[in-house]
Amino acid sequence: MRTPICDQLGIEFPIFAFSHCRDVVAAVTNAGGFGVLGALAYEPERLEVELNWIDEHVGGRPYGVDFAMPANYVGKGGGNESTVEALTAMIPAEHRQFIHRLLDEAGVPPMPEGVERVVKAAGLGVDAEGPGQMEVALAHPGVRMIVNALGPPPAYVVQMAHERGLLVGALAGSRQHAERNVNIGVDLIVAQGTEAGGHCGEISTMVLVPQIVDAVGDRVPVLAAGGIGDGRQMAAAMALGAQGVWCGSVWLLTSEASETPEVVANLLAASSADAIRSRVMTGKPARQLRTKWTAAWEQPDAPDAAADAAAGAAVRRGRRAVLPGPHQGLRREPGGADRRQHRHRSPGAPGGGRDGRAVDRDDGADERADGTLIGPCCGGATD
Repeated sequence: MRTPICDQLGIEFPIFAFSHCRDVVAAVTNAGGFGVLGALAYEPERLEVELNWIDEHVGGRPYGVDFAMPANYVGKGGGNESTVEALTAMIPAEHRQFIHRLLDEAGVPPMPEGVERVVKAAGLGVDAEGPGQMEVALAHPGVRMIVNALGPPPAYVVQMAHERGLLVGALAGSRQHAERNVNIGVDLIVAQGTEAGGHCGEISTMVLVPQIVDAVGDRVPVLAAGGIGDGRQMAAAMALGAQGVWCGSVWLLTSEASETPEVVANLLAASSADAIRSRVMTGKPARQLRTKWTAAWEQPDAPDAAADAAAGAAVRRGRRAVLPGPHQGLRREPGGADRRQHRHRSPGAPGGGRDGRAVDRDDGADERADGTLIGPCCGGATD
């Protein structure tokens, strides 16, 4: 099925595959779709390695790169807002105590002396690394689209991409989000319903897609995202007016994905009822698998979960095992014990990512849409 976006990008099928795994990006691109590399966790040097590998494996076919560059976030404007130290200072003592108690009860030992984890999160280092990430992405001829996954993209992103003839995409969780993005020059909107993984809003895909199509579909292409995993759901998205679909979780169970057998089994065992919407990963609503961690923050004695964004990352940095991030999975063992393990196979892939900081956007408190997969490689659940 060809739509105008296929001709615009030079692809055969209007299927967009978001993944942190370069193997998935290359496989979907080679099959006629449009792979999009989730590059939040990659500093410019690492991004260069990943994109070089993709270029070598796609034979000149087009693909995209997805960043998370919020225009607004907690602490922005203070001069040192992008540092771990600045955000760590915001952590209430009760959060530190609560998290240490949870980790102690779970038997998670402290990190050995001299071992440090690199924390990567939306809003952390974005001002310093963003321009360099863009320069790297734009230097690769196969990159045909830059996508911002967390609010309207910064003005320099739109300018740099358009100067090189690239499209700029953005995710939106409401009609207002979509209109705001189009008004600043975004060329493609991903309408992400609440069924989607990672940060998401409250409007269902079935309701959201036609709203956004009616609002901006005569100006820019609209893709549907959220709960789309097979041909029937893709057909439904097209019937709602979308020109294509943006999928993430479905790729986690492909042979190209880098999941361990334990993670695959965990995903296959989960039902849609296990994918809950919670604030405990970043302080903003995100869909993820129900775990002991999410359950702990639902207890009456838990601190305000919305403020866990800074607390979780900083405290967990000092533990040997950390809670789910972009490159970690959850292994459930008999008797209910939960153990986590690092599992991304791409050389040098960071392990921090999503246990990061609260991010404020200028387009609504809860209707978030950052396009990040929900799954072991970025949060712990499926669409």
